[in-house]
Amino acid sequence: MAKTNKTFNKLTNLELSIQISLSGLSFCILNRDLNTITFLKEIHFDKKLNPLETLDALKEHLENENLLEETFSKVNVIYDNNLSALVPKPLFNEDCLADYLKFGSKILKTDFITFDEILINDSVNVYVPYVNINNFIYEHFGSFTYKHISTILIEQILLTEKNSNIPKVYVNINKGSFELIAINNTKLLLFNTFEYNTKEDFIYYVLFTLEQLELNPEKISLIFIGDINAKDELYEIAYKYVRFVFLGNREDPYKYSIDSQPKTNHSNFTLIKSF
Repeated sequence: MAKTNKTFNKLTNLELSIQISLSGLSFCILNRDLNTITFLKEIHFDKKLNPLETLDALKEHLENENLLEETFSKVNVIYDNNLSALVPKPLFNEDCLADYLKFGSKILKTDFITFDEILINDSVNVYVPYVNINNFIYEHFGSFTYKHISTILIEQILLTEKNSNIPKVYVNINKGSFELIAINNTKLLLFNTFEYNTKEDFIYYVLFTLEQLELNPEKISLIFIGDINAKDELYEIAYKYVRFVFLGNREDPYKYSIDSQPKTNHSNFTLIKSF
């Protein structure tokens, strides 16, 4: 989705992406002329906030970070929440947005519901953005584009696996939650979001999903992206139950300034892939 109206008097070669969840914020600035990421920052909240508190945190960090006061030629916003549902394009009806969400997500009658079209697999991603944050970003930056995190994950992973005929499961790790994307023969089998408190919660959801999809843990490739490394307890417990476990790679084309290096080749996947 895109919100447009306000225009800038000054054109720049800088683009900004902001990933917003109730557990934290992430910021990334890309200099298009230099093809270089010049700013990358993550903020993790001590506890899960509500949308009003998250907006206050966003305002605070925008006010206190000088590099975020630049004029940007493009602003991208990524909403990271579990208020989404994937609908096959032939079955999609724009008049039924709430119906797609109400059985799998806790939504309010006052929630604004929108959707992203995912052309690569002819589907529509229906989701709830945070309207108060949308309104603030529009007032602060002017024109901007927003998507749901699952839209970026599905698009990018299907693109990466477009020539693969091997079943794979991607797991994007966030603080306290993860997205799971299962594919086979270039087709999306499943996308889902799970919340977890312990490593046992995590592996239960992964193994239960494999069982439901009839995917053999002895044969499937499990690929981790996001906030994880090979010494993480989630990686280690997955390796006990799944034979082939790997760390993914963004394979992005950008260079990085010295003070804006990602932690790993697979971290900040959706933030950097949003450009």
